[in-house]
Amino acid sequence: MKENSVERFSGKADLYAAGRPAYAAGFLQWLKDACGLAPGSRVADVGSGTGKFTGQLLQLGCDVYAVEPNADMRRAAEAGLGSLDGFHSVAGDAGATGLPAHSMDAVTAAQAFHWFPAEDFRRECLRIGKENCLVFLIWNERDMEAPVTQAIHALYTAYGRDFHGFNMGLQKDDVRIRRFFREHFKRLAFDNPLHYDRERFAIRCLSSSHSPKEGEADYPAYRTEIDRIFDRFAENGRLNVPNVTTVYFGTLRD
Repeated sequence: MKENSVERFSGKADLYAAGRPAYAAGFLQWLKDACGLAPGSRVADVGSGTGKFTGQLLQLGCDVYAVEPNADMRRAAEAGLGSLDGFHSVAGDAGATGLPAHSMDAVTAAQAFHWFPAEDFRRECLRIGKENCLVFLIWNERDMEAPVTQAIHALYTAYGRDFHGFNMGLQKDDVRIRRFFREHFKRLAFDNPLHYDRERFAIRCLSSSHSPKEGEADYPAYRTEIDRIFDRFAENGRLNVPNVTTVYFGTLRD
């Protein structure tokens, strides 16, 4: 993973597990119906964090190898998913998963690719994937035209550490994605609106890698601004944030 990216989430595993959204149910159904992910499919979920997407893959019956370099995040995944059949926790990273060669039916990276050294990850996907292995790059993406999203963006810009935009400034059909797939990919989007009460919205904001941590000088002001955004946009104690699960996918070519 990129320099300093691994430790950015240290101390935030509990917040991440509690505050980050799952991925669209329609996307999971599509993985099953269109891509054939099913019981027995072996999937490497790289940059798996606390296991948000890993857990959804396990619900499909897949054998999931959750590859995560951050020890705090990995322990949270093990605590939440360790008792489930098909879960395998792997201390590795995008360029060195430690998985056997040509062993995976699919490779996924959910909310993670923008942290990776892309060419190292590409080589590792080619190494661990079986013939015709599909690679999926997945994000939850907020609607930048929505006023609430613009307010959150302004909050992160004002208080964030090295904030370069949501998902590290990744754009639709980003050059990083095009280069990774060598232009041979498809993109799909699935509606996945997000709904928060006050506490969960605060947890979601605090889980971001660039957010101030409790005890830091700007944390109280940041926390106050989170509540102000909730009060401004929430209706009947509920904040709705437009969001889609976007997936880029393809079979890598040497």
